[in-house]
Amino acid sequence: MPMNRRTILKQLAGTTAVGALAGCVGVSETDSTQTPEQSGAEGDGGDETTAGADADSAGPNGTFTLWHQRAEAEKKALEANAETFTSETAHTAKPAEIADLRKKTTSAIPAGQGAGMFDWAHDWTGEYYQNGFLSDQSDQLNVDLSVYTRPAQEAVQFDGATVALPYAAETVGLIYNKEMVDEAPETIADMTATMEEYHDPENGMYGLSYPLDAYFMSAWAHAFGGYYFDESNVELGLSNEATLDGFQFILDNFVPYQPKDTGYDPQAAVFLEGNAPFAINGPWFLGDVRSNDIDAGITRLPSPEGDAEPKPYTTVKQLYFTSTLEGDEATAAASRAFAEWYTTNTDVLSANAEEFGYIPVHKELASSSDLPEAVQGFSESVSLGTPIPTHPNMGDVWGPLEDAFNSVKNGDAELESAFTKAEENIRSNWE
Repeated sequence: MPMNRRTILKQLAGTTAVGALAGCVGVSETDSTQTPEQSGAEGDGGDETTAGADADSAGPNGTFTLWHQRAEAEKKALEANAETFTSETAHTAKPAEIADLRKKTTSAIPAGQGAGMFDWAHDWTGEYYQNGFLSDQSDQLNVDLSVYTRPAQEAVQFDGATVALPYAAETVGLIYNKEMVDEAPETIADMTATMEEYHDPENGMYGLSYPLDAYFMSAWAHAFGGYYFDESNVELGLSNEATLDGFQFILDNFVPYQPKDTGYDPQAAVFLEGNAPFAINGPWFLGDVRSNDIDAGITRLPSPEGDAEPKPYTTVKQLYFTSTLEGDEATAAASRAFAEWYTTNTDVLSANAEEFGYIPVHKELASSSDLPEAVQGFSESVSLGTPIPTHPNMGDVWGPLEDAFNSVKNGDAELESAFTKAEENIRSNWE
């Protein structure tokens, strides 16, 4: 079963707070930026889209291990891709599932025992690079970063170093049950009318399925000009008026139509059981939706009145190059070749979009009208999204933010005072 978003977010931050997922990926972007313990196995370690397939041009032949923490179906697809790559090149790819990827990477890589690459969202980029866990492969890559959308290019770089290659994006959108909703709502007013129609808690019916963690709530915190964290100035914005307006918007417009328990599983259940017309969730949710035989449509998040637009946090999924590659050119060559092949092979990327709802960041596909309907719906939200900061301090923001929101939602605190206190707690952690 796919991991829920709340679980993933907590893993992203390690032991201190909920981490983040990020990377706004514009689906019509045409510009470019710079172009330059289940398993403990470690690796010895026709155009631009086949950059990684020519093993001879990539250096000596090698074997590498790719650590990942994918759900079962995605894991099997990755293993099949690795077999194809191995059969087509002189390199050998060995995917290895890791139960706790954060724990494994932060313990093994510093000890020189890490895999050549690992697969995760881009928000670890800044922290891991500053800690010496990642390897700059800028001068060794045989793929030009301009084949990816601009935000994806930016996601894989930190302080001028290229430490990964991107293969997909994700964010939240509006999912609706077509048996209950004839047409996707364009505005919150339209959405509210439908939620009012179906909301009947006494009979197990609700207007909305919406997990209220910091990642899912970000769209509305940003909608009115607010922000969680400004990484350019290392500045918090939780108690800013515009951010508070976003939190209040959630309390006024969504909470009244949800089950009382706003955790991921209880919220997901009401939509999967056919007891809510709408869900705010991401592409990782689609497997469960299909398994429950729900005919669902996907669209961007509806707009509030006025000039406000929901701007959800978005993520770039990428293959990281670890510092264990340095001094081992055979493993480094194999790792680069696979990353180049996997992130530019349009057959692989199209299959990922079709089967798992992965939003392409390869320009050729990102702007394609042939994407699956579900992916196109999420792509609209991605195009409006806001990148999650990669600054290491961002990891301290999530936990206090959620605690503050829940205290307000439960009637234990006032909005402004709760988030002012949250900022004090975060700054104390920074110190």
